[in-house]
Amino acid sequence: MFTGLVETTGTLQSITADHDRTKLVLTTSLAAEIEIGESIAVNGTCLTAELVNAGAGTIDFHILHETGRCTNLGAAMPGEKLNLERPLALGGRLGGHLVMGHVDATAKVLEVSEDGGDHVVEIELPTSLAPLAIAKGSIAVDGISLTIATLGKSAFQVCIIPHTWTTTNMCDYVPDRIVNLEMDMIGKYVSRSLECRAD
Repeated sequence: MFTGLVETTGTLQSITADHDRTKLVLTTSLAAEIEIGESIAVNGTCLTAELVNAGAGTIDFHILHETGRCTNLGAAMPGEKLNLERPLALGGRLGGHLVMGHVDATAKVLEVSEDGGDHVVEIELPTSLAPLAIAKGSIAVDGISLTIATLGKSAFQVCIIPHTWTTTNMCDYVPDRIVNLEMDMIGKYVSRSLECRAD
């Protein structure tokens, strides 16, 4: 379980694919604090650290082909910044919202603009996820806990404060960039409950 409060970013050092899985190697300051087997949200995708080299500052992950297809990690390029968050400790503060690390879909950045000192990012909203999006509701974009500022039929906007802009990979966002989306978990349970009642 995560909160969507990104701790830091890591830099993708390499990504290599074989027949059944893909190996992803990140360089990050968190390497000195991570043990093999720990979960880390990488761009909002829950992954397991399989090899840690604290001296080199690297962490190795294996991602399944399904994960590569359903998230933006499969298309990530060496040198790209990826958001990192360790799991919420039991009894810790929930500063963002409940994030599972299970990406629901990917979507395209449509526009990046500024409003005073804030940044505004417009992102397409997949039709399958539209019923789970509400104005002023929570959404995780690349693992970042955000509030939907404005909501349309096929897109939504989020407003980003300077701190979030500079400490996550959002500062690299440009139109057509593909991002990971995870909808609010509570909304998904409510939607599923209503669906089952209707059957």
